[in-house]
Amino acid sequence: MGKLLPGMSYPIGPTLLPDGVNFSLYSRNAEQVELVLFNHIEENTSSNVIVLNPAVNKTYFYWHVFVPGIRAGQLYGYRIHGPNDPGKGHAFNPNLVLLDPYAKAVAAPRENPSAPMKSVVCDLRAYDWQHDLHPRKPFSQTVIYEMHVAGFTQHPNSGVEDGKRGTYAGLIEKIPYLVDLGITAVELLPVFQFERHFEHNVLSNYWGYNPISFFAVHQGYSQSDDPCKALDEFRDMVKALHRAGIEVILDVVYNHTAEGGHGGPTYSLKGIDNSVYYILEENKKHYANFSGCGNTLNANQPIVRRMIIDSLHFWVKEMHIDGFRFDLASILSRDEQGRPIENPPILWDIESDPVLAGTKLIAEAWDAAGLYQVGTFIGDSWKEWNGKFRDNVRSFMKGDNGMVKTFVSRMVGSPDLYAHQDREPEQSINFITCHDGFTLNDLVSYNQKHNEVNGEDNRDGCNDNLSWNGGIEGPTDDPQIASWRERQIKNFLGITLLSVGAPMLLMGDEVRRTQFGNNNAYCQDNAISWFDWSQVERNQGLLRYVQLLIKHRLHRDSSKTEYAMSLRELLDQRLVTPHGVRLNEPDWSHDSHSIAFTVKSLSGTTTMHFMISAWKEPLAFELPQLGPDPNQHWKRWIDTSLKSPEDITAWSEAPVINTLTYTAAPFSMVVLFA
Repeated sequence: MGKLLPGMSYPIGPTLLPDGVNFSLYSRNAEQVELVLFNHIEENTSSNVIVLNPAVNKTYFYWHVFVPGIRAGQLYGYRIHGPNDPGKGHAFNPNLVLLDPYAKAVAAPRENPSAPMKSVVCDLRAYDWQHDLHPRKPFSQTVIYEMHVAGFTQHPNSGVEDGKRGTYAGLIEKIPYLVDLGITAVELLPVFQFERHFEHNVLSNYWGYNPISFFAVHQGYSQSDDPCKALDEFRDMVKALHRAGIEVILDVVYNHTAEGGHGGPTYSLKGIDNSVYYILEENKKHYANFSGCGNTLNANQPIVRRMIIDSLHFWVKEMHIDGFRFDLASILSRDEQGRPIENPPILWDIESDPVLAGTKLIAEAWDAAGLYQVGTFIGDSWKEWNGKFRDNVRSFMKGDNGMVKTFVSRMVGSPDLYAHQDREPEQSINFITCHDGFTLNDLVSYNQKHNEVNGEDNRDGCNDNLSWNGGIEGPTDDPQIASWRERQIKNFLGITLLSVGAPMLLMGDEVRRTQFGNNNAYCQDNAISWFDWSQVERNQGLLRYVQLLIKHRLHRDSSKTEYAMSLRELLDQRLVTPHGVRLNEPDWSHDSHSIAFTVKSLSGTTTMHFMISAWKEPLAFELPQLGPDPNQHWKRWIDTSLKSPEDITAWSEAPVINTLTYTAAPFSMVVLFA
């Protein structure tokens, strides 16, 4: 190591240069900062301590130094001196080694539990992207598949070799399955480095909603013990998905960290400048908990805003990410005291940032403290997880009263929520299931959650699931109930993929993945959560059904750029005519459980007729007349009451319907076309 130089305040974090590394860290309230270097991941004691002189190594509140001679792979951290004054929100502890918030890799010791985690200097320039390009698919041509990187291939029957199961490399091997399914984007559960263990639970953090870093890739999904190689393995995965025409959306957690609340661990931000990075209660001693996870990131504080934007820039520019789904995004609309504000700076920063222009932005438009913004989230670019689509469609299809009008609204893009904003029809992200809650199979198999294995006496997880088991709780050999369940699954998938909006499917729903009634499998890194690949062969008919649905969706007129228009303009076309069992007589009453509607394509070349029944008896629906041409007939595309392959057909093979009525079975969806 040569002579230290003062260094620069920018860029923030570690910057690898030809002759050494520049380090820069923000801490407004620190009195002294030490950069500590380590030779080995399992070490407790640093090999070198560099004390930063405020007169030389500090500009504004940025502490910086240039260390010559060190290279990629260098392990390091910070010790920070300052007041430990809970009454003012300060929690400095110079005995702790802290992670650099801007480090691109984190090294976690495995053999020495007393050793601190360490930040790692990585060389981002060495990777060859081989002319990789973002697919840049519009939302009108997007079908999202929410999935867990490890859970997708972790099961022993995945066909992926042992060393690759549950890794970025393992996912690459299953890209042909995703291509055959027809999805256009994967939405990955958190891949930021996260804490694997909870203090209150002996089970592991499987989902990953407990971030330690906003820049580092989670090394647990890498084949290598080298934290920097995890970056390249992740980029290999992104590059391979892009080559297959599949976009990569990350589920990002900028609302809280793994440091938890009062009494929680200190890994980084708490010890760097607690009062800056977190929203604190009025007494400054406790953390505001709008996330439900113990703390809340102070997202609209200028330094924290910059960190979030820098993080997003890193994932787009260096990792070629195509979009982001923001967990509990409504937290980002709270000010530094936790109050909701009309024009949140961080959300407008993200919305208007030129680097992020064209990047998919999806909001989970609520938080854990009751702020619910579905239909009112700010901006011109944000799409929203439509929780009302999920709840209203579930409610209608299980036969609840008074749901017909709301159900139809959800199918035509939720105009009650979105038409006033003059936005594209895909502002609504339509889904029935996601990682949080029942799988689709379990939604029709369980009336109650069964989370006992989580170790919380079944108190965790949502109690109101709008589920219905059809008469028997859990698996059954009863042929009538089994048939009804498969029919309901096909109904939910068909409604999701044929409604106006952007559809999202949960990993494995296309082959009836089950979590055995667990609706909160956040801590189940085992067969409860993993994709069971034996289900693919067992449910080939359902898989085919989904494949054909997606194929049709991506070839419809509204997916073509020449027909791009707002939801309001689309509805003004008057393309949808509602009916009941009698033509032009829709039953909007409280006791109604069915609806039919005729839909004309934007090009005028195709007409489709939907009949959807959540009634317990068969219903005979009158069919519209097609005109004077005697050779024009309705043809049946979908009837979810029929077994595969009759449940859905290729249009060229669809059977002709010559009758004046069509009888829909109980709890079924029928789609005809002409």
